[in-house]
Amino acid sequence: MTSRKRSGSGSTKRPKEKVVYIYELLCRGEDPSSESPEFWNEFFLLQPNFEALENEIGKLNNEQLQVVKPNLNTLFQRCIEMLDTEDHPKRLCNSLQTLCSLFYGIFKKSNSDPSINILNEIFGHEKMDEWLKLLMQYCNRILLGDVPENARFMCLKLLQVLVTGTDNVNQNSLFEHLMMHSMFDAFVRLLSDPTFRTQHGHDIVILLTILVNYRKHEATNPYVVQLSILADELALNGYGQMISQSLIDFCRQYIQSLNNVQSSSWFSSLSNIVGNMFVSDEGCERVQQIKANNGLLLALYEAVHLNRNFITTLAHTQAESSAPPSPSNTLSLAQPVPDLSNAPIIDITQYPTNLLVAVFQYCSIVMQDNKNESSIANLKLCFLILTCISEDQYANSMMHDSNLTFKVMLHRAQMRHRKLNVDRVGKSQPLAATLLDLLVEFIVSHLMKKFPMELYLLCIGVIHRILCYQKRCRVRLNYPWKELWSALIGLLRFLVNQEQTLVKKCNIFHLSLQVVNIFNLFITYGDTFLATTNSYDELYYELNREEKVFTEIHAMVLRYTTMPECEYKDDVIKLLNALVNILAIVKHFQNKIKEWLAEQGLSTPTEDQILDVVRKNYDLTLKLQDSLDQYERYAETPLHTNFFKLMVRDVVNDTRKHIYGYVKEAVSVIPDQEVLLTASITSGSVPGTPGTPAPAAAAAVTTPTT
Repeated sequence: MTSRKRSGSGSTKRPKEKVVYIYELLCRGEDPSSESPEFWNEFFLLQPNFEALENEIGKLNNEQLQVVKPNLNTLFQRCIEMLDTEDHPKRLCNSLQTLCSLFYGIFKKSNSDPSINILNEIFGHEKMDEWLKLLMQYCNRILLGDVPENARFMCLKLLQVLVTGTDNVNQNSLFEHLMMHSMFDAFVRLLSDPTFRTQHGHDIVILLTILVNYRKHEATNPYVVQLSILADELALNGYGQMISQSLIDFCRQYIQSLNNVQSSSWFSSLSNIVGNMFVSDEGCERVQQIKANNGLLLALYEAVHLNRNFITTLAHTQAESSAPPSPSNTLSLAQPVPDLSNAPIIDITQYPTNLLVAVFQYCSIVMQDNKNESSIANLKLCFLILTCISEDQYANSMMHDSNLTFKVMLHRAQMRHRKLNVDRVGKSQPLAATLLDLLVEFIVSHLMKKFPMELYLLCIGVIHRILCYQKRCRVRLNYPWKELWSALIGLLRFLVNQEQTLVKKCNIFHLSLQVVNIFNLFITYGDTFLATTNSYDELYYELNREEKVFTEIHAMVLRYTTMPECEYKDDVIKLLNALVNILAIVKHFQNKIKEWLAEQGLSTPTEDQILDVVRKNYDLTLKLQDSLDQYERYAETPLHTNFFKLMVRDVVNDTRKHIYGYVKEAVSVIPDQEVLLTASITSGSVPGTPGTPAPAAAAAVTTPTT
């Protein structure tokens, strides 16, 4: 017997939410509030539908937008009025979420149609300043007031929606109001509080980073000024902790992925390798994880670049028992809490303990990925941060302090010509030695056809700044300098061998000059910072052992001096002059070694024998070269202006993309006394039915007339 189907059972349609029905009325130009004076009080008890309001706004054409403009304006004003209802958390959270959706939808609409002026379409010019001023006042009060944490969270998301409205922050006209009504003090107070920082620190740091980059070099930006003079130690520590926690999480995930690969079978490893061959570089998971750190890395750059007080936080050990949450672009509100009962036991010594250690370890990971533009840009930002740090006197004194030592795990790329040490955790040493290890690793692991010239210049620049500090302050760092010298000579050898290819793409003479001048710095001033006299002997030994490299560079330079149309003529001449002392040393000791071999009747001397000849024959005169211990101070403009514009654009896009999911998933907490009221409203056909309780909102801030 065949059972009968219920009518409509095959196409059951979910009933339309009441709030969606109201959105449709508003976007048709109708006034749903005309039938009830309590409409808006009751409307803000309904849970907002972020996606529905955004879609309704997106459907409007220019003509329809003009018709709907009064309704959007009214909705905006009513939302702001509801921000004064701190005694009604449900209405407060819903109004904030509605504002997020309203701004998000209008920005999305204006980005797709540049002819639409967001401020004019929503507010109208007459009351725009007053309403936005009021919005900033309420946001400031919510951030610092006694409100539910989801209201504070939603307020920060609203501010993020405002600052990420356009790809180019300089074209976002709402920034002017954010500049006039600065919320910097509120951000500082939240960062200073451990509880608030744990819950909202990531959002605050990202907000500050974007705000600092608004017309940074065109006009006075109050956020730049206030960040540069901030001296609140608690706030600076909180700022740094948010960055270090994110980098530490990234390093932890990387180490765990390595452990998983090592414990997996050879077949699954082979499958992963083959699978990765067909995945685009930009789309792979590791690249996306690296891109996700751009915002906090940019925040670190702004701090070390603008605020000298921040340098003192770099070596502070992370001591808070409760770790801050992961960045919003790596977790979802709907994601369940993981079961930690079966989590593997992890050796905590593998992980960074402070911000500077975290940066070094993070850089060592990013260095291994050099096949896509995103990772290269991220690594460049890392090098710019290291440049700012290496120029700071306090940072250098801290990194060279022999009483302040750390074991740092620097990850090294697998290469055919070397074996990797199984124990990746290095010995306990000053951070300056670890930084040099990191830079040496970059030099030896990036000698490739797609030569990253800019990264090499930044890398060599950091080395030069460290040596200048050691020479200036007579700091004798106990470091195996031979590794650095070998890496630099290997770089020169690569430049000579690849000359025909590279000279068409970049200025190899400028980079060669920087490398040669580092050797000249050791030759001329090494007695002020080399730890032992044996280090000098080893330096001269290395120069003579690799004399072929310097001879070939000299021959190459002589060749280009005779070319009338060489575009790098100035650097060619400078390089020729810089080679004088090295060539003199090579010639002097080569002659002495040949004489000694003839006397001893030997043809293949040992290293110790050559070193003995070097020690006994320092009787040579060298030319004193000027400005070896000088460098041009780092400046963001004009060299790196475009780079930071693109970086800020990426951070804005990434933040905007993840705001959408966060706000859409957010659910306001409904106080017990309002549950029945909300249920009665959502059960009716039209909000504002007779008999519905409607608590009035008390206005503490004077609102402009509608």
